[in-house]
This record gives sequence, C-alpha cells and structure tokens, in this order.
Amino acid sequence: MRRGRGRIFTAAECVDLWRRYKDGESILSIAHELGRRDSSVHKILQRTGGIAPAERYRASRVLSLVEREEVSRGLAAGYTFRAIARRLNRAASTVSQEVSRHGGRALYRAAEADLAAWESARRPKLCLLAKNQDLQRIVAVKLKQDWAPQQIAGWLKDEYPKNPELWVSHETIYRSLFVQARGALKKELIGHLRSKRRIRRSRRQRGSNENTNGLLRQYYPKGADLSAVTQAQLDTVARKLNTRPRETLHWKTPAYTLDASVSMTH
Repeated sequence: MRRGRGRIFTAAECVDLWRRYKDGESILSIAHELGRRDSSVHKILQRTGGIAPAERYRASRVLSLVEREEVSRGLAAGYTFRAIARRLNRAASTVSQEVSRHGGRALYRAAEADLAAWESARRPKLCLLAKNQDLQRIVAVKLKQDWAPQQIAGWLKDEYPKNPELWVSHETIYRSLFVQARGALKKELIGHLRSKRRIRRSRRQRGSNENTNGLLRQYYPKGADLSAVTQAQLDTVARKLNTRPRETLHWKTPAYTLDASVSMTH
C-alpha cells in the first residue's frame, strides 16, 4: 500500500485512527492500515496528548451556516438587525454581535464568518483545573506524591462527596498535563507518572497482581539491581504505595483500610 504524504486526514480516517489507538494498536500498525507515515499518525495523537478529542457539534445558541447566509442576504437588502433577527427567530443582540464580530455590515460574508467561528471553537479552552485554583493545587500535590490521575480522581470523589466543584476526571488531568495550551498543570509533573511518555496510551481497565508490579516498577524498573537498595529506601516506597488510594479498595488507601480493620477488632 502506498503511504500518503502531505495529505490531510479525512474525518473517517481520524475516527478509525482513534478507535484503533484506543483498542491498543501501535502507532506503526495504525499507520500501516491507513497507508500513512507513522510520524503523521503520531502528530495527530500528540495534538491532544493521546486522548481522543470530543466529538464536535454546533451548540443550539450558535448560528448555523444557513442562518449566516440569511444574515448576509438581510444585510445586502438593507434590513435592520431586528428585522433579520425576527426572520431567524433569534435575539437582535445575537445578530448584532455576529455581524460586529465578523467585519461589520460592509465586510460581513457568511462563509468566512462560519469558518472563522468553527476554527475559533477548535482552540484549546481553559480546563477545569485552570479555572479552579484550589482543585489545581490539590491535584498538583497528589501528582508530586506519585499518585496516578485515576487515583486522584477516585480519591477526590471519596474525600469530598458533597463538593463536586472539587471533582475532576482522570482524563482532564491527563489533558492538562499533555496539552500545555490548556494552561493548568506544569509539564514537569509528567515525571511523576508511572509512564514517562508524553502522550496518553490506552491500556486494557489489568489484574491486581500485574497492577501492583507496575506500581513497584515506577520506583524499581524491570532489571534494576536491588542489591544496593537499603531497607530505609524500601520503607519509603512501601509508605508511598500504602498511602495511595486503590480502586479495589473503593479509592481508600491500604493504610486507611488496615487501620479501619484493626480498629473494628478492638
């Protein structure tokens, strides 16, 4: 299959790309199936940190291309904003702001206005962590303690059950780390993740034993020489692992669960 070069990815190709990546296929495999360079596929993934972007749609409050064409015709005919708004069943302020935003009466063009609005909607928006400084600080502290985004998200709901303003999904945390334009978490915090890669890699929901091995390898990579590791260092790692929440414990920490179990026996 000839590999396409310099050709823009179609919408269908992007959907297929993200589906395959989420299913765990490698970048090389995806590129081969799409007839693309692996570097081209990587660029698509890197733009959103390896997290599939939300499906785009027009909000009902936003003017459609058809409505913008009606605005353009109304302007050409000399209609007032109020008259154009009545024909569209829209507020006069909506039409006024639309025309002002895209060149005014003399320069307004429906197609250009529609494209500009669509492109503007693609720009990274400030995420929840950028808007909520208290939540941002909590997440940053937990990342520095080597907590995974899933652990942080689960713990927040358990710790603050009546404060949803302090809840955040693990995907939002990953986006904030990998897409710096969203303006929330410093990229240096990526170094505290178990995987140091710069894009999110989908993994299939692992067994408890395999997951524990993965936690240990965050501190002692496979093949590392453990002969020089002191008991004090091992105790430090054990303390970190035992004070990190686990999904199997309903986002309680092993230390908390043990203390609660012991207290019930007395």
